[in-house]
Parts: sequence; structure tokens; C-alpha cells
Amino acid sequence: MPRLLLLLAVALVLYILLRRASTLPPHKRRAEYIKIGVGVAVIAVVMLTLAGKMHWVGAALTGLLVALRQLAPVLIRLFPMLGSMRGSGGSASGQSSQVNTDILQMHLDHDSGALSGQVLKGKYREWRLDDMSLEQLRELLAFCQSEDAESVQLLEGYLSQRFGDDEDFGTQHQAYADSGHGMTRQEALDILGLKDDASEEDVITAHRRLMQKLHPDRGGNDYLAAKINQAKDLLTA
Repeated sequence: MPRLLLLLAVALVLYILLRRASTLPPHKRRAEYIKIGVGVAVIAVVMLTLAGKMHWVGAALTGLLVALRQLAPVLIRLFPMLGSMRGSGGSASGQSSQVNTDILQMHLDHDSGALSGQVLKGKYREWRLDDMSLEQLRELLAFCQSEDAESVQLLEGYLSQRFGDDEDFGTQHQAYADSGHGMTRQEALDILGLKDDASEEDVITAHRRLMQKLHPDRGGNDYLAAKINQAKDLLTA
């Protein structure tokens, strides 16, 4: 009877953990599932060892593997080379720009011009836009329309790039109107993908390169183009 109650308790906890993991953004679910799997393995090893069905060496090796798994992030931080090897797929990553609104954080890859982003607020908080389905993106767009005009224009740029003209999102593409919020120097640097010690020549070069990809006349996004111009004006003033 005690064993049955213990198994039922473990099963209940596992069910709760899996339900909670299923509500996480897709890019975080895998890590959570791995943690749950490791926990289940540890519990199984402990129970088998206590029951005398597993040698203590096997239990020790399992514990060592779990410890190494938990220490992996620390080791990567201590050894930057390991981190770079882990994060690279054989090619060096290029520069990127970052633009934030109340609801979205958008990244622009300077080499490819590809947009990617993450939701900062609302039902899909911490979700990556690339992980969201068409229906979810429509729901996010409706939320942006009710909350923040800048987020709408930023999301429009992503939707246009990802889906082209194949989908009608019911938005009106109008010229970007400045909201009046001041831009800080750090925000300007983030938008142009520059470091704090960037020279005026660096600013002009970055601005020119980005505008070649994002100018509205080339099918770019009015909002991003305006932000890039505003960043360049601030840093060269």
C-alpha cells in the first residue's frame, strides 16, 4: 500500500509538471521536458537502489551524469570557447539590430535582412515569433492593435517578410508617425547594431547598410526605416 501511494504521488507530480511545461513557449519546453526526464530517472534509480535491484555503482554514475548536466551552463560561462563552439554551427554570426516596443522585441540580421522577434507582453509573453502559427500571429496582431500602434507597425514588417502578400492581415500600411518618445543613445546603438565606442563613420556605414535592406521603396518597413534614421540622427548630432 505505501508503495502504491508513493507511485500515485509521483504520477500526480509528474502530471502537474508536464501540464505546466506544456504552457511554456515552445523554445523553453524542450529544456523543461529534459529536466523532468532527468528527475524521473533519478527517482527511478533511487527506488531501484533502495529495493536492492540496482548496484550502487550504477546509482553513482547516474548521479554524476545528473550533476554534469546541471553544471553544464556554469562550465560554458567559465569557458567562453566552449560557449562559442556550442552556439555556432560552423559559421560566425553577423551583426544584428534590436528594436523594442511595449509588446515586441525585434532583431534584424544585417547579413540576411531577416527579422526575428520575441513577445514581451500579453498571452504569448516570451514566445518567439518564428514559433507561432499563422492563427497565433493573427491573435497577437489584434492584441497589438488594441494596445500599441508601434508594435503593430513592427509586427507588420515581420509578417510581410514571413508571409509576403499571400496572407491578408487586414492592416493598413501607412507611413510611420513618430510617437514622440525620445530615443536614448543606447537604444540608437542597439538599432544600428553598434558598440558604445562606435565612430561617426561607423554610424553612417551601419545606417547605409541597413537602409539598403529596409528602405520602404525597396519593400522595407516604414517603422524600422524611421527608427534607423532617428538613431543615425541622434548619434551624429
